[in-house]
Amino acid sequence: MKILVTGGAGYIGAVLCEQLLAAGHQVRVLDRLYWGYTPLEHLRGRVEIVHEDVRAINPRVLDGIDGVAHLAGLSNDPTAEYNPDANWQMNADATAHLAVACKQRGITRFTFGSSASIYDGLGDGLFDETAPVKPRGAYSLSKFAAEQSLLSIADADFAPAILRQGTVYGYSPRMRLDLVVNTFIKDALLRGTLFLHGGGWMWRPLVDITDVARAHVLCLSADPADVGGQIFNVVHGNFQIRQLAMLVAGSLLLHDKTVRLEDAPLPKINRDYRCANGKLTEKLGFTPHVTVLESIERMLKALPLQDPSELAHPRYYNIKWMTLLEEILSTHAGERSIWDVVPLDAAVGARAPSSLDGPSPSKSLRSL
Repeated sequence: MKILVTGGAGYIGAVLCEQLLAAGHQVRVLDRLYWGYTPLEHLRGRVEIVHEDVRAINPRVLDGIDGVAHLAGLSNDPTAEYNPDANWQMNADATAHLAVACKQRGITRFTFGSSASIYDGLGDGLFDETAPVKPRGAYSLSKFAAEQSLLSIADADFAPAILRQGTVYGYSPRMRLDLVVNTFIKDALLRGTLFLHGGGWMWRPLVDITDVARAHVLCLSADPADVGGQIFNVVHGNFQIRQLAMLVAGSLLLHDKTVRLEDAPLPKINRDYRCANGKLTEKLGFTPHVTVLESIERMLKALPLQDPSELAHPRYYNIKWMTLLEEILSTHAGERSIWDVVPLDAAVGARAPSSLDGPSPSKSLRSL
């Protein structure tokens, strides 16, 4: 199949592109490219890249597409709170508009990267996909609204699969160090200390990035009748934050690096919830299996252990990077902002470096 991956140059998207290609699919990426082309550099010549804003998609981006993996949007609480309007436009409104466009085009297969943070605030318990959720943050509210818009138009001709992804960990070509396990590795290497906010007793559902990508590939390949209009929790297991800190500290000891654990005050945004993952196994025969320890070891092999100062670079942190881009644009481009919608004529006009182009797209799909 030919799959459109929105947000394909992002943290999860870059890994999903790899897996789709490995499974024999063709890939077209639509991305605002806040982090440039670098996350897809290793896939040069194998993917089409369309530099476009998910809020203003040219309908011709869907030409020849058999399925869509929709990952584009703001991806955590800090960025959502930083600009709630842009968060709602990207995560909620853009999802609804893309879904309608796909249905009008007869594109049946559709996966949506939602978030298990929707369960936050429900109290103690192990929540499955039937739980009566009550999202409370800007990020989870926008994700839930997007889910509702997808389910409202789901039928035999449009079969969206909603993947409520746990807190993701693991290595990606577009690496993030602002996710709990990844952050602990960074703090351990840079500071030699891990801070346990509120003692670290809070629960989180976690999943490795390769398992998340695998879930999208399986849903796109499954019979739409089996996954359409369905919600799936994508979780490897539930962990307390202090457990994760101990796993990171223990792994670093094997690399001759000692890590201290210290208590710290609770942060302003504090999540505490657990999720069940049985439905994914029951429906698709797939259980996320990459353990935290396996993922930690892979990251340690990929990150600069001898000179970890590189890990402080803003590009590894969504809110820091976007804040920096915003400052640069406000200084050099007047009223322009990274939150502005990219006009269609600008998004489809010029051409990307030929080294990154995949099979020649139509003129309307030329990449920036």
